[in-house]
Amino acid sequence: MANRAPPDARARRQLDQKLAPLRGIDGLSRPPRGWVRAIRDAMGMSTRQLGARLGVAHSTVTALEQGEVKDTASLQTLRQAAEAMGCRLVYALVPDRPLEDSVFDRAARLADNQLARTGHTMNLENQRLSSDDLASERARLIDDLLRGDPRRLWDEA
Repeated sequence: MANRAPPDARARRQLDQKLAPLRGIDGLSRPPRGWVRAIRDAMGMSTRQLGARLGVAHSTVTALEQGEVKDTASLQTLRQAAEAMGCRLVYALVPDRPLEDSVFDRAARLADNQLARTGHTMNLENQRLSSDDLASERARLIDDLLRGDPRRLWDEA
């Protein structure tokens, strides 16, 4: 039977594909006074007018805009404000690099740590591995870590 990628690896690859277009939108950072304020101003809408659409006082809109800038506004409140202005809230956590790379690098770091611990003991016993054997063992350890439960990759700091 052919080797199949574990379900978590397939899910990771699928998520990486979905997130890849978002990784390149660095220029889409929040305006200095926030998205709500930027959209509201661009539409020529006052805080009173947005407040009326939301069913809240204009001071609540001002507090919402300040909360967005301070990162204290809730997603629900931002979603409601967006809808009141004919927009939609788009929310995503965008990894700096592909998840597959992060998981592989974590497995490699753990393999290197394990090899360093056992290598020290083997050196003391004059049983040092050749560089080819060391590379082969490293690849085997990484493969074992990637095929196992991915949660164990994150137990160590």
